[in-house]
Amino acid sequence: MRGKKKDFFMPDSESQQYPDYLTELVPPLSPEGDRERGRSGSHNSASLVVMLLLILTVLAALASLATYARHWKKEVIVRGFAFDGASIISESELLLRIKDYKGSNLQELDTERLKQRIMVIPYLQDAVISRELNGIVRIKVSEREPVALAVIGSATMVIDREGFLLPWKQAVADRLPELFVVGGIIRSKAAGNGLQQLDRREVALILQFLEALSTAEYARLLIREFHLADNNMSWCIAVQAPTRFIVGNDGNFKEKLKKFEIFWQKVVSKKGSGFYDTVDLRFGGRVFATASAPPEVTQSVSR
Repeated sequence: MRGKKKDFFMPDSESQQYPDYLTELVPPLSPEGDRERGRSGSHNSASLVVMLLLILTVLAALASLATYARHWKKEVIVRGFAFDGASIISESELLLRIKDYKGSNLQELDTERLKQRIMVIPYLQDAVISRELNGIVRIKVSEREPVALAVIGSATMVIDREGFLLPWKQAVADRLPELFVVGGIIRSKAAGNGLQQLDRREVALILQFLEALSTAEYARLLIREFHLADNNMSWCIAVQAPTRFIVGNDGNFKEKLKKFEIFWQKVVSKKGSGFYDTVDLRFGGRVFATASAPPEVTQSVSR
């Protein structure tokens, strides 16, 4: 069904008028409406000006603060040092190398150069240096992790997890009183900071043995030394026992230490710790033992 079209009426002369529905669409203009719109426009303009002035004031204040902060930073000096993470390295050892920086300008402090001064400390692995606004220089220390002691000739050194040989310190003994002893070290190379570093294969062998030993039920209570040797002949010895237990260089230490525990419980505990010279744990489910040679008896001949 089509809707009816609505005709739009246009007056032919001034004497005719528009229909009511056309005249109602346009509200009559009045002087009061003009004045209200004028006041609204003036109010908006005034608000915009106030906002612009406020923004400019804030920016000027920030610029002044930035300028003051720059001048203040230039006048701040290094008042002292704070250390985090140091347990083996003493604070006095660190301060001895950087004390000359106290009193210098904090803003001009070369943190990289300061770091180079302390990186010569053997037990220091890394350091992160930051400057604080109160004049304190904070140094976050990362120390090397000792894993064993090394007997080299008549000297006792400390082996860290990366194979670096470090000088023995009482602080290490206080912190780690039961460090494992490793012997037979004959190969090392010069590394940074005047340190020596073990061959990477020997480092891997030591870490594998220590990891297996840490999970062994009884062996970790008995074995105290591990000796490196070529030709797959590395061996270990137990507490108060001269017997060499050969574990080799080819890994699989968990199985070999389990055989050590069984042999100790069934044989050594009955025959004594000095009955065997060597016990070979390298071959599958078998153990090969060599008895110690009996002591020679010297007879005196009386005339």
